[in-house]
Amino acid sequence: MSRVVRNYSFMNGEGLLCSSKLSIPETINFAEQEENMLKLWTAHYVYNECMDISTKEEWPKYSFYDGPPFATGLPHYGHILAGTIKDIVTRYAYQSGYHVERRFGWDCHGLPVENEIDKKLGIKGPDDVAKMGIKAYNEECRKIVMKYSKEWQEIVGRMGRWIDFENDYKTMYPWYMESIWWVFKQLYHKGLIYEGIKVMPYSTACNTPLSNFEAGQNYKDIMDPSVVVVFPLLDEPGVSLLAWTTTPWTLPSNLALCVNPTFEYVKVKNEKTGDIYIILEAQLQILKGPYTIIDRIKGTDLKGKAYEPLFPYFLHHKEKGAFRVLNDTYVTAETGTGIVHQAPYFGEDDFRCCLEAGIICKDQEIVCPVDSCGCFTQPVHDFLGKYVKDADKEIIKYLQLKKKLIVNSTIKHSYPFCWRTDTPLIYKAVPSWFLKVEAIKDKLLVANSETYWVPDFVKEKRFGNWLRDARDWAISRNRYWGNPIPLWISEDREEIVCVGSMEELERLTGATVEDIHRENIDHLIIPSKRAGQPPLRRIPEVFDCWFESGSMPYAQVHFPFNQDRKEFDEIFPADFVAEGIDQTRGWFYTLLVISTALFGKAPYKNLVANGLVLASDGQKMSKRKKNYPDPLEVINKYGADALRLYLINSPVVRAENLKFKEEGVRNIIKDVFLPWYNAFRFLMQNIDQYQESGIRFVITEGQESYSNNIMDKWIMSITQSLLIFVKKEMEEYRLYTVVPYLIKYIDNLTNWYVRMNRKRIKGEDGLKDCDNALTTLFLAIHTMVQTYAPFTPFLTEFMFMRLDQWVVTTSRDLPKNFENCTKYVENFTKTFKYQPSNRSDCESHPEPMDEEKSFKLKREEYVKKINEWNVKNDKELREYFENFNKSVHWKLIPHPQHHVINKDIEKAVSHMQSVIQLGRIVRDRKVIPTKYPLPEIVVIHRDDKVLRDIVSLKSYILEELNIKKLIITTDKEKYGVTLRAEPDHKTLGARLKGEFKQIIQAIKELSDEQLQKFVSTKEIIVQGHKLEEQDLRLMFSFTGPAAEQLSKQYEAHSEGSILILMDITADEAMHNEGIAREVINRVQKLRKKARLVPSDEAVAYYEIKDANSNLAKVIVSHKEFIENVTKTPQRDMTELPRNSDVIIEEMQKIKDMDMRLVLVRTSASHTSTQEGSTTSSKSQPSASYVNVILSNMQPRYGASSKDKIYLYNSQLGPLTYKRLKQEIDLVFGIYGCSYDMYLHAEKITRALDDTPVEKNMFDKQWLEVVRSINK
Repeated sequence: MSRVVRNYSFMNGEGLLCSSKLSIPETINFAEQEENMLKLWTAHYVYNECMDISTKEEWPKYSFYDGPPFATGLPHYGHILAGTIKDIVTRYAYQSGYHVERRFGWDCHGLPVENEIDKKLGIKGPDDVAKMGIKAYNEECRKIVMKYSKEWQEIVGRMGRWIDFENDYKTMYPWYMESIWWVFKQLYHKGLIYEGIKVMPYSTACNTPLSNFEAGQNYKDIMDPSVVVVFPLLDEPGVSLLAWTTTPWTLPSNLALCVNPTFEYVKVKNEKTGDIYIILEAQLQILKGPYTIIDRIKGTDLKGKAYEPLFPYFLHHKEKGAFRVLNDTYVTAETGTGIVHQAPYFGEDDFRCCLEAGIICKDQEIVCPVDSCGCFTQPVHDFLGKYVKDADKEIIKYLQLKKKLIVNSTIKHSYPFCWRTDTPLIYKAVPSWFLKVEAIKDKLLVANSETYWVPDFVKEKRFGNWLRDARDWAISRNRYWGNPIPLWISEDREEIVCVGSMEELERLTGATVEDIHRENIDHLIIPSKRAGQPPLRRIPEVFDCWFESGSMPYAQVHFPFNQDRKEFDEIFPADFVAEGIDQTRGWFYTLLVISTALFGKAPYKNLVANGLVLASDGQKMSKRKKNYPDPLEVINKYGADALRLYLINSPVVRAENLKFKEEGVRNIIKDVFLPWYNAFRFLMQNIDQYQESGIRFVITEGQESYSNNIMDKWIMSITQSLLIFVKKEMEEYRLYTVVPYLIKYIDNLTNWYVRMNRKRIKGEDGLKDCDNALTTLFLAIHTMVQTYAPFTPFLTEFMFMRLDQWVVTTSRDLPKNFENCTKYVENFTKTFKYQPSNRSDCESHPEPMDEEKSFKLKREEYVKKINEWNVKNDKELREYFENFNKSVHWKLIPHPQHHVINKDIEKAVSHMQSVIQLGRIVRDRKVIPTKYPLPEIVVIHRDDKVLRDIVSLKSYILEELNIKKLIITTDKEKYGVTLRAEPDHKTLGARLKGEFKQIIQAIKELSDEQLQKFVSTKEIIVQGHKLEEQDLRLMFSFTGPAAEQLSKQYEAHSEGSILILMDITADEAMHNEGIAREVINRVQKLRKKARLVPSDEAVAYYEIKDANSNLAKVIVSHKEFIENVTKTPQRDMTELPRNSDVIIEEMQKIKDMDMRLVLVRTSASHTSTQEGSTTSSKSQPSASYVNVILSNMQPRYGASSKDKIYLYNSQLGPLTYKRLKQEIDLVFGIYGCSYDMYLHAEKITRALDDTPVEKNMFDKQWLEVVRSINK
């Protein structure tokens, strides 16, 4: 593999080199970006490189087995789901420090391939193959084995799955087939292989028997004949036995009847005909007409009774005891007549019963007048050549003519179909080679007990029950395209040679062997060791393809020929396998059987079994019905990451079924990716903005957030909690819990952290606080990107490549010759990093400006040192970075920093969130937008600590809910609040069981007084049951004595143990402030619609038809407030100059009032409204302003702690000292607070009257507002 440049820091999404940083588009097409990422991964051998890293550094091995699919069919959602699970787990294992070999495998032999050829060439049975020749037939099979391999590779790769297709394994490779021979020989010498005749599921379409687990894979509900047949007794004329069957085609082969010895049967007489029948009393309802019970007979008394055969074909078996009644307890009373007809070579129980009765014996000729295609043969001449299922009608007609049919109806029941051809199976006795599974059943159960399953119920129930009922496995198939069973047998079957390798076959036959398919070895003979005896010839059967895939742990590495036992034991048993739940009767089962038979242990440690992916209507996905969207279309529309997350975040990962809905994939984009991407883009935009101040933003590898801001501490804490949670759940293979946690985390990050810290992140609260907020947000997103890389490989790679340009790598990841440099950098980092004060967050604010300057200088010095180091080591550093550590998928997932986790802060913020969410519900219910301030919110809780948590975050609650005042209390009676109780359904339901429903209502009817006592005593008696704290959930209700009066002022809402009362009676000032915020909202939305960025200057012109309306008055009275928040001067439309450069214009509606809003470029606003007069904006008073910054005070209602106040208003004139204070109160929301103002570090002591402020003193200067500490 040739070396390529991998300097991702200088690549854009298209994988092209560019001179500037990587682009971050405003809107992103996730699917297109994924296509670009695939090109980049391919061009730079990213997967190969990751494998090189773990190989060279000798990481411990993590073993994974991939079940081989057939390439004769296209991949579907079931394959995509299983592949996604496998990819996530193996990626996570790699990023946890393991070397994970991921090889793709292909099932190449067997029915799936032969069935395609049979359809293509019109082959109906063995005779057609014989005419064609096995060599030609197998050559045709070989041609189509990889028919859809390109499509498989395309969709597997497009889903982001990293797996090795070049170093794959195919079950048709001679070296793979040779290992199968070795496996078989080991089992043969252990005495676990035998030849026998058994009734097995048989595919007439494929001309071969199937194993029981194959037959269990495709059951369907169908309509079949349901007939009751008359069998006259020979020693009781006029008396007949009635037997029931749903397979009339088996009646020509009837040799006996069977009754249950423990049942009591009745003789009934038909009053009209006089006929007497013997039947189980419980099934009398199937007979029509008036019947009278004339006698009762035990099943044991019926044993041995002879009856008249239905058909004459096998009368010669009568002398062996045929056509008599047998006893066996397998006969049930639930269906039929309690009498079962026996066709021993078409039913398992029939075969067993007749064998035990001596009617047939193992060595005799098989009574099976049905050929390999399912058609009747001699001696059944009446239906000769008829397909058995088609002959049902003719057989029924025959019985009617012979007056041997008493009931002719149909029944709907579940019936097995061939898993490959979708045709009905029949049960048929054929000679086969078997693996003695029943002999090792106990070992299988022990081996299974030592494995770990997700979900765990599959292990004990579905899989465990299957193992407990395991039957011997028919491993031979009467087919052609497969791995030949390596048994050479003499004509008299006295001599058998089992061959275990190609070398052994060459030695025994003297021939050169390069391929061991049938056409290459069927002619080879092995000389007999007995003198004068003919040579041994190979048996014609091939292996069941499940035997081949079940042997893949050994065959994929050509064990033991190409790998010794020590090497093999490094990857055996597998750490992990995953497939659909149907593989409990397929691959999971065959793997376990072969491994247990060989080595006495399971071949895997951890298994994930997923459910089925169904169409949206709950039906099976069908190409014919077209009831599901094409997977590639979904991927190309929404992206693979979205499909991956949708599947993993569904019941299907818990082995339940999923009704696939395309909107579910779309919702992942809407609810997860877009918020995540927007938070990422917001971070990157503000890093750029931050650097415009002249300071370079740098993050060192392994850096922590040093911020003392409580929200910074919170997001860092839950980020580390996220790492711990993901690590724990992935160690337990519970993928289905990880995605919901991600969604919750993204909600916390975007809707809480970013939302509440936007101004800090944008730098509106000073450089130091901006750096803290940016660093915190960066670390949160950077950590999350690395943690969730296995789940969403494309999006995380996209983000990581753009984030990583800000990260300075430490000595942990650099070559040894960089250690001294990086140690210097790390030490320097510790000395420069700003350590904020220890004040409580509610009162923390930017430090004085001299510290801001000091911080900036230290930061510049730090960056200078970094740059000096980079220049000094430029050549070596570039060479190193070109070849290492630039894909997120090469990175180890960060180790949790336990010391960063603060559960007290997490709980406090959680309580704050509950209050805010309850407040939002109240506002929504009363249709009061958040823009409109409300007087107060009362929070009631029984726990003082919870209330202290809430008050510690008071500023956030007030700002987020736009409330003036917060009251906390435990005094519920004062506010008309009472306690009510709800039962804990999980705890009480499990304990009380049947009595639970009766007690529910009684719990709900418990009074406030009773519950108050319960709070003190921790227990209460309800309907004779002692209930404790864990049994009840106490909640508040606004139903007390004072509630009626208070409800006129307050609106209540509760959740769990928190109740809020929100005062919804706003005064006129608050109402007008809300209208002003509506105007702000319209201006901001219009700026966004016009794609203006904050630095783009514009003027907003408005027109309101009714100049005396409240809206018009509010715009005038709140003009400074609107201008300061929007950073957009406001003008009346009458002031709009001619020839203005209009950016955008829109009609708005606020409080049923129409307002025309126009945004104009500032160049246009420089023209005076007076005709013929133009002046520069610099000469206009409105261009002058004073910068105001708060110190030791917290702004409210979403305001920043830093803003501008203009020195001139076109309608109010110059700014006065009195209006200066009013504007500060309004802009920062601090009316009612005591504070002092400092200009040039000198306190303003003059009267705050109507005297205009001095423009030359205030213009473009900083005015510091400081809380008055002596008031």
